[in-house]
Amino acid sequence: MITAAQLRAARAFLGIDQRELASLSGLSVPTIRRMEASDGVIRGNVDSLMKLVGALDAAGIELIGDGAVSEGGGRGIRFKEMRVAAPPQRAPRTPEAEG
Repeated sequence: MITAAQLRAARAFLGIDQRELASLSGLSVPTIRRMEASDGVIRGNVDSLMKLVGALDAAGIELIGDGAVSEGGGRGIRFKEMRVAAPPQRAPRTPEAEG
């Protein structure tokens, strides 16, 4: 599985545009655009996804899933688990503070 965010990050790491990724993967530019515009996990036919992941792998990108450990020794990124936090509390305004 690969998410749209992982795909955009991988392309940025490689320093390539959508046209170059399309060429590397054998997919069309509109297909790459659609995949990158997806919300969350990219959905598509298995053949297209395999071509995409294969092209990224051949270019040196390791996809790391949720909770997975990276076996490689290279650099990488991972999104932290998103937590919804309450906004910080502000001290009430006093006349002296506004002075």
